Amino acid sequence: MKYWKKYSKETLIDKIDKALNANVNFQTSKFLGYPVSRLDENVFNTNGAFLNDSPLLKSFIANPNNIGCHTTGKSEEAFKGSQQLEKEVIEVLAVDIFKAKENEYDGYIATGGTEANIQALWIYRNYYKKNFGASLDEMVILASEDTHYSVHKGSNLLSVDTLNIPVDFNSREIIVEELDNIVKNLISEGKKYFIIISNMATTMFGSVDNPDVYASILTKHNVEFKIHIDGAFGGFIYPISNKNSTINFLNPTISSITIDAHKMLQAPYGTGVFLCRKGLIENVLTKEAQYVDGMDLTLVGSRSGANAIAVWMILFSYGYYGWFEKINTLLLRTEWFCKQLNELSIEYFRDPFMNIVTLKAKFVPENLAHKFGLVPDTHNENQKWYKVIMMDHVEIEDLLKFVNELKALV
Repeated sequence: MKYWKKYSKETLIDKIDKALNANVNFQTSKFLGYPVSRLDENVFNTNGAFLNDSPLLKSFIANPNNIGCHTTGKSEEAFKGSQQLEKEVIEVLAVDIFKAKENEYDGYIATGGTEANIQALWIYRNYYKKNFGASLDEMVILASEDTHYSVHKGSNLLSVDTLNIPVDFNSREIIVEELDNIVKNLISEGKKYFIIISNMATTMFGSVDNPDVYASILTKHNVEFKIHIDGAFGGFIYPISNKNSTINFLNPTISSITIDAHKMLQAPYGTGVFLCRKGLIENVLTKEAQYVDGMDLTLVGSRSGANAIAVWMILFSYGYYGWFEKINTLLLRTEWFCKQLNELSIEYFRDPFMNIVTLKAKFVPENLAHKFGLVPDTHNENQKWYKVIMMDHVEIEDLLKFVNELKALV
């Protein structure tokens, strides 16, 4: 790891203090033109010795706005300190985890995976319009039937058609023959430009798509395509647990990646990440945002600098090896749980590098699933699956209680 290091608590606090001091302090400064200030002191406790050891609370009180994309062009001078910490986060994720070349990436802290996925769709829609003169009717979004619903939100917002690719019921793998036929039919209907969402751990199953399957079929049919990786759940675990993973920027067909920090990383909610190769994010430049110093290249505009600092704190509190140990603890719990299910002959799906186990619903009574908070594939009738996720709060003792009750019923 080149950039992902572990810092002591004292170093973390010192670096965050320096970053906040580099920002405009709206308690002491007399800047007149910014529509932002510290949190309202009539409502929030913004002073106290407790803040000295609470850099995240101090960051929320300072209320920095990290508007813009800080890996390219200029940015608002008033928040250069918190912007620098965000740049360091993007550097670790792009280079150390997803193997981008130095300075060959862009990215920012988004509000979550939904925004990051829509950002990718927006970029590629505009890319095809600007570079090929493509019409909306000539574009299409392809994603597996297990793909997150944010893709359908983006399809609706951008007026680009989307089609789900069937997957095998047991393996959750894309059915290649179906994909081939779908692409063939879409081309015959006039589709020329393809936007692909390939999953690095689907929400329900933790299943991982092979983006090379998409690339192979689309190359065979000689059409334009861009591949976006939705690693909202898997981005902070799969590249760590699977050292042989090729789902990264070394793969020339992968153009962008979504990660969620508020899932595996346990950052505050409203914290995702968007990464892409250089030369793409400019396709969504909002030229009308002329009062913003720099380029507004993000979907959301104003963004919490405190959330970016939270991600920075977590990454540099652990360092790579600390995070590796944490992930492996969760995987050991997952393997223990799977062993119990095997002994009970209960059928389930699990990717060997992920911490999600999805049980076939016919083996789990509905009242038991409800008691232990298992999530179904649908909240309507006819559930086919229930998922268990080994998050930080889920320990062996918790799993054992569920297993024992399940064993009694079996």
